[in-house]
Amino acid sequence: MLRRALTVLTIFAVVVTPAAPAAAGPDTYGRLLQQQLDAVHAAGMPGVFAEVRDGRRTWTPAAGVADVATGSPVLDGMRHRVGSITKTFVATTVLQLVNERRVSLDAPIGRYLPRGLVPSDLSSQVTVRMLLQHTSGIGNYTNELIKTEEDIITMGQTIYQPEQLVRLGLQAGATNAPGATWSYSNTNYILAGLIIERVTGNRYESEVSRRILRPLGLRDTYFEGADPKIRGPHMHAYVPWIDGTLKDFTVYNMTWGWAAGEIVSTAHDLDVFYRALLSGRLLKPALLAEMENTVPQFPEEPAAGGYGLGLYWVDLPCGRFWGHDGGTIGHQTISWHSPDGQRQVSYAHSMAFYVNPAIDEAIANFLLTALCGGSSQQLKAAATTMPRTIEALH
Repeated sequence: MLRRALTVLTIFAVVVTPAAPAAAGPDTYGRLLQQQLDAVHAAGMPGVFAEVRDGRRTWTPAAGVADVATGSPVLDGMRHRVGSITKTFVATTVLQLVNERRVSLDAPIGRYLPRGLVPSDLSSQVTVRMLLQHTSGIGNYTNELIKTEEDIITMGQTIYQPEQLVRLGLQAGATNAPGATWSYSNTNYILAGLIIERVTGNRYESEVSRRILRPLGLRDTYFEGADPKIRGPHMHAYVPWIDGTLKDFTVYNMTWGWAAGEIVSTAHDLDVFYRALLSGRLLKPALLAEMENTVPQFPEEPAAGGYGLGLYWVDLPCGRFWGHDGGTIGHQTISWHSPDGQRQVSYAHSMAFYVNPAIDEAIANFLLTALCGGSSQQLKAAATTMPRTIEALH
């Protein structure tokens, strides 16, 4: 979520279809997943966990320590700040309002927002669709919040209002004319959250809970807001600091994220959510198709990645996968899923802003094995280039 843009590179020239993960046998495959997650920890990541699903089969490997001070182990089922994965929940809620004819994707945002919040030229030119697909051209407020290391500390001690975040985004300056190109901006989803509230008369958190969390039984997913402590078992959140130490940012106010990235969840809850979304349980086919109608993230290289409405695709050797990633101060998450939601991985680790190619290579190996099986020569070749994609996510 803190990146200026999500870079998903086209790195596979040949698409192959290896055997499904479970073909190697659940015990053998589970051991392989555990070994590869152990390798992520061994490369320098304090803690890591994941849930991998193939149809009805599920694997939940975990490695490392949840707290480097006490050495307590990472356990399956831990909660985690999932950052920009919040955007998929928010976009799904907006699309349900579209289904109810309370919102139009191609209506100007000025129709739904308080007058004066956004300048009249933008409020009449930017549409709801442009917010959800990051083509509005509105600046990214997190670029204004974080300019120095000390700003990271200050941000976690400050309570922000959504309107304040919008003003910061506008202050950052436009990145492009409305609709002209893709440019990732957290401000877009603050505005989307405000539209939900204006249209429904309820807090956006209440609408997401009523429409998604409760129907799907996502009991470990919640909105953190101003409470700086994560409820329930969780990994600590670390950042390699300028003095050479590993600084702990576990206690951290998340009002700066709001509808762009404040959700806390688990790997299991994310897999349940994305399977329900991609299998059509949450949206009608026409609206899911709108969600998967993507724009190039890099106009000069259209095959390098596409972003839809709170959802993007990444191409792997065994096919295309949909999902999102999220990064906060110390917690990072990747959640990728086959088009039918049957083959899934939700992965989380406990350190952000690191520079360590060995970690990225180990994560790439794990994700490729989780989704593609990990046995072919093509996969081995892909694992040497996929770290560029992983590096771009943090």
